[in-house]
Amino acid sequence: METLVRCTGLEVGYRKPVLSGIDAEIPAGQFVGLLGPNGAGKTTLLRTLSRHLKPRAGSIAIAGRDLGAIPAIDLARLVAVCLTDTARPPLLSVFEYVALGRYPHTDFMGRLAPRDERVVEDALAAVAAEGLADRLVEQLSDGERQKAVLARALAQEPRVMLLDEPTAHLDLKHRIEVMGILRGLCRSRGLTVVASLHDVDVAAKVADRVMLVKDGRMRAFGMPEAVLTAATVAELYDFRAADFDSRLGGIELRGAVANGRAFVVAGRGSGAAVFRLLAKQGVAISTGVLAEGDLDAFVAAALGAESFVRPAGANGDDRTVEAAFAALAHCDFVVDCGLPDASCRDLAAAAVARGLPLYHASGEGAGLAELADAVGRR
Repeated sequence: METLVRCTGLEVGYRKPVLSGIDAEIPAGQFVGLLGPNGAGKTTLLRTLSRHLKPRAGSIAIAGRDLGAIPAIDLARLVAVCLTDTARPPLLSVFEYVALGRYPHTDFMGRLAPRDERVVEDALAAVAAEGLADRLVEQLSDGERQKAVLARALAQEPRVMLLDEPTAHLDLKHRIEVMGILRGLCRSRGLTVVASLHDVDVAAKVADRVMLVKDGRMRAFGMPEAVLTAATVAELYDFRAADFDSRLGGIELRGAVANGRAFVVAGRGSGAAVFRLLAKQGVAISTGVLAEGDLDAFVAAALGAESFVRPAGANGDDRTVEAAFAALAHCDFVVDCGLPDASCRDLAAAAVARGLPLYHASGEGAGLAELADAVGRR
């Protein structure tokens, strides 16, 4: 696989270094997500890769050429830049705005040849913005304008696209749409994308590589499946009440425990939504009996719940069941997620026998709403 961008011993910054020790090889056609807390140097790195800033030390090569030696017109054909931009150019249609991306390919008068017009149309189509061509840029919503910015960058026909927080200020629909577009461009056009991101869960699902930066250093670089672990994400963002789970591909927030403890009779994913609801209500959670590898086991662990998990292949393991029954004595109420398993039914029956309040939850919709009301009244 061709290495398109290579950083060797790179140090970036202004009067003082911001990031040092960056060694990374970025293959062609891959999406690289830059992750780290605010002020870690993600934007500074992007500005250095785009040659807005000179490296303080080390080197950058793009397509085998030293970045500092590439003529400006050639660099514009290689690299497109979408740094944080709130400009709304007046009296420009979206087509005219996107056509500005053709400047590295047109004559000194900036005249568009038929091929240039086709490239602009293709760029608009690639970001699903054909219907915006005649609209004025200043009249676009944030999501629509971001599509126009991406189309303008694509019109340069670059091999690398650098983006600084491409989904900032966008609503959910447009965040998903923009990330899907970028991911698709990597696959369909072989475009290499390097983007600073704030959403770890998005990076885990979209990026081919992630670079973690903090405290002036590159902490890790590699596939998100290998790099993004609960420990590395917690250390990167100084999490105290949250856990990232790579198997779930997201972050679970642990609530402050202040409203007692519930035993959730769950399994096979039936309890995940219940766990999250109770955590938000400040309820400590015990749950079981769960099979090893059950989705509920992963969510419960991420939320810091007490879980009774039966090891794989140990169908006759009574010790886990006995421990779960013993935990009932320390709970204030029980939530039954309705599984027909014998151990689940026995746990629910034991709760009734002990006189514990028993609530039923279907895992979604009205059942969860009723549970939330009942817990809120406790």
